[in-house]
Amino acid sequence: MWTEIVIAVGILVGLGLSFAVVLAVANKQFWVYEDPRIDAVTDILPGTNCGACGEPGCHAFAESIVKGTALPGKCTVSSADGIEKIAEYLGVDAGKEEKRVARLQCAGGRMEDREKADYLGQKTCRELAVVHGGNKGCAWGCLGLADCERVCTFSSIKMNDNDLPVVNAESCTACGDCVDICPKDLFTIMPVSHKLIVQCKSLLEGELAQEICSVACDACERCVADSVSGLIEMKNNLAVIDYSRNALSSPSSTWRCPTGAIQWVTGQQFQASSQPLFPLGRVEVLSDNKVSF
Repeated sequence: MWTEIVIAVGILVGLGLSFAVVLAVANKQFWVYEDPRIDAVTDILPGTNCGACGEPGCHAFAESIVKGTALPGKCTVSSADGIEKIAEYLGVDAGKEEKRVARLQCAGGRMEDREKADYLGQKTCRELAVVHGGNKGCAWGCLGLADCERVCTFSSIKMNDNDLPVVNAESCTACGDCVDICPKDLFTIMPVSHKLIVQCKSLLEGELAQEICSVACDACERCVADSVSGLIEMKNNLAVIDYSRNALSSPSSTWRCPTGAIQWVTGQQFQASSQPLFPLGRVEVLSDNKVSF
């Protein structure tokens, strides 16, 4: 009996030693050197792994900084002191990125874009979008169930009393989580210097557009006429801005818009408390004749 136990233990020890030798050889054979500065820079970075820098995480961004393919200033989450600390540690220029923020291409809250049905299901935008594309009159509009607010790591999005997401331009890091979660693809990441914004994605025109949403772009082309040639053009009944000509933009493009669909935005896009933006002279009739689903 003891002989069998000794043999079994001997076999196990032999296997363990064999595996240890194999692992040791493999480790030596396939070992890859990693610059110790990468870990040092990673420790200084905020560790949010938000991806706003264009890398999948802070460690990957640290690798890019150490390699010299990116500058510390590309991190929009780090404080100015943190960026400067990395620059001093590596002896490189801190660099500076223009601040970017998430902007919503829709201003049709519950007061501007009427619901065509009562929705009694799961209170998320993605669930609602599966059911006939949502319960709003506008097929392209914001559903207002706050998926973007919940997904924001930095609590930079809050829903206002008009069921529109309000992005805090100061704390927004342009990570893009709201862009990914929105089932209507309404969020876009923009430099703060891009102040002229079309807050609509509807492809309808004229009275048909306005009957559904009071702040819809109705393809009147006044903004095109009031802008520098080539800055704005109409595509599929929607005003589209050429941001390569952004330096030529001005608030004058918004002055004659009959619905307010195109806006000159500085800082925060919407107010925490939002009033309905019905066009002057229009009477909005709300109907209670809605169906439920």
